[in-house]
Amino acid sequence: MDKKAMYNLTYGLFVLTARAGEKDNGCIINTAGQVTSSPNRISITVNKDNLTHDMVRDTRKFNISILSEKAGFDLFKHFGFQSGKTVDKFAGFGGCRRSENGLYYITEGTNAFLSATVEQAIDLGSHTMFIAAVDDGAVLAQEPSASYAYYQSSIKPKPQPAPPKEKTQWRCTVCGYVYEGEELPPDFICPWCKHPASDFEKVTQ
Repeated sequence: MDKKAMYNLTYGLFVLTARAGEKDNGCIINTAGQVTSSPNRISITVNKDNLTHDMVRDTRKFNISILSEKAGFDLFKHFGFQSGKTVDKFAGFGGCRRSENGLYYITEGTNAFLSATVEQAIDLGSHTMFIAAVDDGAVLAQEPSASYAYYQSSIKPKPQPAPPKEKTQWRCTVCGYVYEGEELPPDFICPWCKHPASDFEKVTQ
C-alpha cells in the first residue's frame, strides 16, 4: 500500500479544551467532524497519552476551537508542543474566553467554537473516539479553517539550510596562490612561485 494516499484525506486542525476541578487544559487535534445533524452530534478522536483525553473522559465535557488560516505557529507550539502534565497552558495566556459550560475556548487564530457533551466513548487502542452532542457554538471570525495541508505549506516554518561551513585557506604571500585545507602541510611548496609553507598565511571564507 502507498501510505502517501492517506495524506490526501482532508481534515482540519483544532484546539480541544477541557476542565477538571480547577485545572484547565488544551491540546491540538486533527480529528473532529459532524456525524449527525439531527440531533447535532460531532466526533473527536484523542490520543490517550494526552492529559486532555483523561479530562474529557472523566468530565464528559469539552470545547472545540476551530483553527483558521490566521493561526500563528506559536499557537500550535503552545497547545501542541508541551504537555499539560507539566505546564499550565492557560497561565498568562490571553487569547481565550469561557463559554456557558465553564470551559475555555480559544479566540486567537480561530474562526468558531463548539461546546459538547460526550454521549459515547469508543476505545480505538491508542486513541478514544468520543461521540458528543453539541450544546453551544459561535462563529468568531470569517477566515477559512486551516487544513492540515495549509498548516504544512503556510504555517509550519520551513527547515532552514545549515549555514555554510567556513573554508580554511592558505594564501601565498608572494604570488597569491590559494591552498584549501584545514592544515597546510609543513613541506608544502607553492606550485606557482615555488616558495615554502612558511610564506603562506591562513585565511578563512
